[in-house]
Amino acid sequence: MTDTARTTPPSPAPAAGGSFAPLRRTVFAVLWGATVLGNTGSFMRDVASAWLVTDLSASPAAVALVQAAGMLPIFLLAIPAGVLSDILDRRRFLIAIQLLLGAVSLALMALSLTGLMSVSSLIALTFVGGIGAALMGPTWQSIVPELVPRAELKSAVALNSLGINIARSIGPAAGGLLLAGFGAAVTYGADVASYVIVIAALLWWKRPADAEDALGERFGGAFRAGLRYARSSRELHVVLLRAAVFFAFASAVWALLPLVARQLLKGDAAFYGLLLGSVGMGAIGGALLLPRLRERLGPDGLMLAAALFTALPAAILALAPPKAAAVALLFVMGAAWIIALTTLNATAQAILPNWVRGRALAVYLTVFNGAMAGGSIGWGFVAQEIGLAATLLAAAGLVLTGLAVHRVALPTGEADLTPSKHWPEPMLADPVEGDRGPVLILIEYRVSRADRAAFLAVLERLSQSRRRDGAYAWGVDEDAAEPEIIVEWFMVESWAEHLRQHRRVSHADADVQQAVRRFHLLEEGPKVRHLLAIPPGSR
Repeated sequence: MTDTARTTPPSPAPAAGGSFAPLRRTVFAVLWGATVLGNTGSFMRDVASAWLVTDLSASPAAVALVQAAGMLPIFLLAIPAGVLSDILDRRRFLIAIQLLLGAVSLALMALSLTGLMSVSSLIALTFVGGIGAALMGPTWQSIVPELVPRAELKSAVALNSLGINIARSIGPAAGGLLLAGFGAAVTYGADVASYVIVIAALLWWKRPADAEDALGERFGGAFRAGLRYARSSRELHVVLLRAAVFFAFASAVWALLPLVARQLLKGDAAFYGLLLGSVGMGAIGGALLLPRLRERLGPDGLMLAAALFTALPAAILALAPPKAAAVALLFVMGAAWIIALTTLNATAQAILPNWVRGRALAVYLTVFNGAMAGGSIGWGFVAQEIGLAATLLAAAGLVLTGLAVHRVALPTGEADLTPSKHWPEPMLADPVEGDRGPVLILIEYRVSRADRAAFLAVLERLSQSRRRDGAYAWGVDEDAAEPEIIVEWFMVESWAEHLRQHRRVSHADADVQQAVRRFHLLEEGPKVRHLLAIPPGSR
């Protein structure tokens, strides 16, 4: 099970063609273009809804409820959405989500045309749209490695970030023009048209159908497997830590920006819009510069630079600079923001195997949104107590936290995570039902006493992959009569889950297993036993 050698796979080809290389791949280019149009339509819809609620009610609570209705599903459903993206056909799932979002905008258009729109219907439809957004986030990110080779993955992630910011720059302005010239119904109709384009692109994409699989995961088991992976992946923990620290501090400026524009900078709504546009343009500039900066600084250098160029503008904004300087500062912050966001996203993509990609990305999105929401609320209360300028200066402490976590290096993401398929099929006396369990796996090694410490150190590394791939408990014991005999054991919740574990073991894991096997003194491999729990009725 753990002792079969493997052939070293060929190294991935070096990236060629620079930051726009993924756009030379037709499928990626078509889906990327459709996504830009789809996101543009979504921003147009949001502008129409935000304006329409002010026509329907003068209550600030109503305005806040519409905003909350769009965000709440992301907190509630991000991880379940990641589970669905891993167990369903991702192309068909995305089409279904687009149909749902299109139906929401179609309903908004119909209610606007007939004059039947109310605050409650707007909130309800916005909530359903938020459900669609929550489902789409991890699923759309999960398909990126299917569209480009591994060497172009970081460039593809950067292009996706660029596309979102292009939409963010165009969508609100286009939505405002349509809203002013033709009304909310036409604006919602433009959003419906954008979903038609996205659906057409997804239908055109001939993604190979997922093969029928007797070991296909069900929702409950897949949910638990995703949480086990997230709990056991130390590389993912590093990404989550760096994301939580950065976005908790960086959220201060975005949360307080309307007050910064009005109170510190003495601007009006148009000036606030100009600041937001500057953020979007800065993000586009940062995305274009990112490939060159990545070559020079590496991911950890990028994160430190992003912290510096977020903290420094925040501190200067606290001094109420001239308006032109504030616009320039927001441009810099937009670039720093997209550099941090893309670096963390690309790192998360690179360290995740395909079988759990959607679930783990959903955990990342939950941490990101949680840090943004919690940070925004926290900085808001701080500003009430110590004032706006002092709060911005406190948020500039991001540069200090950036230096503190700089020592926690981001993972390189260079490990080969494709399945090695090197574990032999278990020996069975009789067929075993897939839901039977739990299963106890014992692996017996014979290791010299002189090598024990080194062996146990490598075995500890192996325990991480056991837990990530399905084990809910792991341990190691020695034989009291023969201390050279060391038994590694781990438990899996069912026989089917253990067979899935066979499929999940990666080439990188196989290398660690081979390092463990080198300490085994016997020519024949370590002895493996599979022990099945006996059901109570059979005892």
